[in-house]
Amino acid sequence: MKNSAIHNAALGQKGERAARSYLKKQGYEIVEKNYKNPFGEVDIIAKKGDIYAFIEVKTRLSDAFGAPSEAVDARRRKKYALAAEFYLSEKIDDYIVRFDVIEVFNGGINHIENAFCAD
Repeated sequence: MKNSAIHNAALGQKGERAARSYLKKQGYEIVEKNYKNPFGEVDIIAKKGDIYAFIEVKTRLSDAFGAPSEAVDARRRKKYALAAEFYLSEKIDDYIVRFDVIEVFNGGINHIENAFCAD
């Protein structure tokens, strides 16, 4: 079990690095990575133009449990919305916000813009 957790953490870190590299190539500025506040952790906060994207990265080796993005459930979406609200209230006055999911799967990247709305 312990080795599985270590393997999953390493896989997640590798996926997040790939996602950041992808975002930079798409013209995004990485504002924060692994941003933590009282509501949870946001994998990546990126900015492109006047849009702040709060991005959950899901990395999988197989689709045995469904698409990676399916793991972003209602509880996780709520935590992201609260974390974003906290971040923006502390740091930014004028913004447009979007919630994205990046799936890292089978050697590819699928960027789902506006994957969910703040509930």
